[in-house]
Amino acid sequence: MAQVEATTERIIAADAETVFDALADYTGTRGKLLPEHFSEYEVREGGDGEGTLVHWKLQATSKRVRDCLLEVSEPNDGQLVEKDRNSSMVTTWVVTPAGEGRSKAVVTTVWDGAGGIGGFFERTFAPKGLGRIYDTVLANLAAEVEA
Repeated sequence: MAQVEATTERIIAADAETVFDALADYTGTRGKLLPEHFSEYEVREGGDGEGTLVHWKLQATSKRVRDCLLEVSEPNDGQLVEKDRNSSMVTTWVVTPAGEGRSKAVVTTVWDGAGGIGGFFERTFAPKGLGRIYDTVLANLAAEVEA
């Protein structure tokens, strides 16, 4: 089983603290950022960064739906880590300053991929598909905080 990784990044015209706070706001902003690939969004505990437990279903393809129950931690300043209780999937958000009034948001998701020919296709196509989904989330985030 090989690890699969998808990374997406975007420069946002808002300071890093504003961007991070929007990402960490699971009870307010975060749900508004999610495209149609996400459903059944529900904050089950907490709601603001560290200690949050959030649920959603992620439909990456027409046939592939992941039921995600994510524990949120903040191991470092400007970093949110979402660990899925239902799989090996871990998504890390990192927000850093990128010049005056700008920030860089990077989202990286890793998981243990399947073996065999299915694993080959997963490693080949899943990062691109997930990258497109998270590119939409980052575009929605930019629209939210730049407004």
